[in-house]
Amino acid sequence: MTPALRFYTASVDFDRRLRLEFHGTRITSDAGLLAYRELDGALGLTDLAGAALSECRRGWNTRHLLTGLFRQSVFGRLAGYEDVNDAERLAHDPAMRAVVDRTGLDRQAASTSQMGRFETGWLTIKANLAALADLSGAWIDRVHARRPQTTIVLDMDSAADWRDVLEPVVARYRSGMKRRYFRGDAAYANPGIYEFLEAEGYKYTVRLPANAVLQDRIGWLLKRPVGRPPRDVRRYYASFSYQAASWNKARRVVAKVEWRPGELYPRVGFIVTNISRPPERVTLFYNQRGAAEQHIKEGKNAIVWTRLSCRRFAANAVRLQLHALAYNLANFLRTLTLPNEVSHWSMTTLRDRLVKIGAKVVRHGRSITFQMAEVMVSHDLFQQILDAIAALRPSPLPRC
Repeated sequence: MTPALRFYTASVDFDRRLRLEFHGTRITSDAGLLAYRELDGALGLTDLAGAALSECRRGWNTRHLLTGLFRQSVFGRLAGYEDVNDAERLAHDPAMRAVVDRTGLDRQAASTSQMGRFETGWLTIKANLAALADLSGAWIDRVHARRPQTTIVLDMDSAADWRDVLEPVVARYRSGMKRRYFRGDAAYANPGIYEFLEAEGYKYTVRLPANAVLQDRIGWLLKRPVGRPPRDVRRYYASFSYQAASWNKARRVVAKVEWRPGELYPRVGFIVTNISRPPERVTLFYNQRGAAEQHIKEGKNAIVWTRLSCRRFAANAVRLQLHALAYNLANFLRTLTLPNEVSHWSMTTLRDRLVKIGAKVVRHGRSITFQMAEVMVSHDLFQQILDAIAALRPSPLPRC
């Protein structure tokens, strides 16, 4: 049943000619979600989720399909609605109803109570929680199937148990990647990690905490340069073989010493590595892990994946996975479809400019038209995105 068409009016005093009308079911501020839904359809991502999740409801009277509820959770987070508190209003939004399923515009989407039961009840069962945890990897595999990759770089932040985090990822990409790299901070300065990565054929760079033995090996670089203090930054590099007491063999260590104007002591860093490149290139490669820190920051700011306000651990685990899936879908659109002139857009910029497009919904017989505003995103730019998405669709099977 089509939702009732209600609208409210208001006026402003600075210009009496202006009349404000609020058409909640015919106008949306999130029409850009249709581009993300098109990408989702081309790659079959939420359909993959619907097949992996277990239906916990009993009986035939299920108003909303499981895949539709999942889409509403993920696409709501893409649009900046980080929990279910806004579901009551989003249930009437035409863009949200359109992305849920083909019949969405003929009825309202799920309410706050329905979404709450879905996220904190149905998805928290053991089988669904395990399926959610595997979905991000499955989505990435689906993208790699359309755009094959030969190189993988794992950038990892601190983790309580590195085996629980690292081993499943390494196992997933054991056979598909020819060149495999790992970058980690000082929390991963563990001989067990070095041995594991070497056995798996990974090239690695890991920050090594300084100690007296390491500093003694580069003592000649720690002496202040003779003469007037330089006005620019001076960087010096060294490379040597080193074996700690807990290591089973000697490994290469790269040192970087940086003298900065106005600072009394140099900045010193050590990296343990099995890469044979010059020290400058090893350091440059390691420093690129800073991009991973930016990705984490984007997730916090644009997707707000720190919004975990449930009382139960399992419910918060579900919501964190949903936030991660929303981030991955947004990142797929950014890396696979954006034209060069806007490829630098951040997640926040994408949400503010692409997702937040105002549109009016007009029905013409069997067709439904979204009359979209053309302010931050032009028709040409939106069409280029749609064309790039179309190129990701699998080729149709030849007719017999």
